Amino acid sequence: MSAPPVILITGGSRGIGAATARLAAAKGYTVCLTYLTGNEEAAKVTGEITAAGGQAIALQADMRSEPGIMALFQQIDEQAGAISALVNNAATLETQMRLDAMDAARMERIFSTNVIGPMLCAREAVRRMSTRQGGRGGAIVNVSSGAAKYGSPGEYVDYAASKGALETFTVGLAKEVAEEGIRVNAVRPGFIYTGMHAKGGEPARVDRVKTLVPMQRGGQPEEVANAILWLLSDEASYVTGAILDVAGGR
Repeated sequence: MSAPPVILITGGSRGIGAATARLAAAKGYTVCLTYLTGNEEAAKVTGEITAAGGQAIALQADMRSEPGIMALFQQIDEQAGAISALVNNAATLETQMRLDAMDAARMERIFSTNVIGPMLCAREAVRRMSTRQGGRGGAIVNVSSGAAKYGSPGEYVDYAASKGALETFTVGLAKEVAEEGIRVNAVRPGFIYTGMHAKGGEPARVDRVKTLVPMQRGGQPEEVANAILWLLSDEASYVTGAILDVAGGR
């Protein structure tokens, strides 16, 4: 009997990441999830998975650190085995404000976590998955945002720009590794009920803006997780370089 496939979900302690971790475990993955500071939340997610008969480990990692990301993948190699799926979900945003009030330090924090971190994680995944490098193939899903499409004026254009960069990276990497057994796609969630909005200073943001959505409601993390797991699955075997909107029609 072959070992279960191994998935890494960055930022898996809450929101979309936690929902993805639970669903991945239910589908038979050994789940490795990362957290930055939410060790209690991460332990809760892994505890729920193991209580349901699944396998999961939580690992602390800073997406702004190249040595930290390399160490993370080494830990996974040793504790879980070779990964076949990566979900680049970890991201950050900061208090809503206009560009003319932002400083460079804020922009660097956003881009180091939301762009460079996922690129480094994808690099490490490709090194392990690529048939060109002796791997068995795999799939990567990057979690973008509707902000990439609409720009988030007056709120966080820096966050929106970082997600736009992540989408461009998705398309480019998909083409780069398409012949090496690796598929690379992205989901673009719309207004989803997660704690991320509190980081921007408006916890109830989804309720304020949901009338902009044709379905007239915000989405749930589990609805995004379902799209992610489909993109990772063999059902999406001919899908790469795609960006899938999970946004209620917006």
